[in-house]
Formats: sequence, structure tokens, C-alpha cells
Amino acid sequence: QHNASLRSELRSAVKDVRKAIDAGDKAAAKTVYQRAAGTIDSIADKNIIHKNKAARHKSRLAAAIKGMA
Repeated sequence: QHNASLRSELRSAVKDVRKAIDAGDKAAAKTVYQRAAGTIDSIADKNIIHKNKAARHKSRLAAAIKGMA
């Protein structure tokens, strides 16, 4: 049950960054990404998800932010 709530927190963090990217606000997306990266790392440290999966999420989000017009 505890793991499920942490996994949900992870999905919400990723979703928040995606929402900011879709809105087109690069500054807001960067701010939200900083918070999300900490959450993703924290969940990976607790072995809820694999470290490589955490790195993949962060990398793809960062690339999406960098690719914004």
C-alpha cells in the first residue's frame, strides 16, 4: 500500500511536468521539473522503481523541456 502511494506520487510528478510542457511555459516547466526530479530520485532511492527507470524519466522530461520552442 505504501509503495502504491509512492508510485502514484511518481506518476503525478511526471504528469505535472508534462502539463507544464503542453502549456508552453518553459520557465514553469523547468521549475516543476526540478521538484519532479527530486521526487523521482527519492522514489528510486527507496527501490520502488529501478534507478535506470528514474534516469530515463528524468532524461525524457529534460529533453522535452529543452525541445520547447
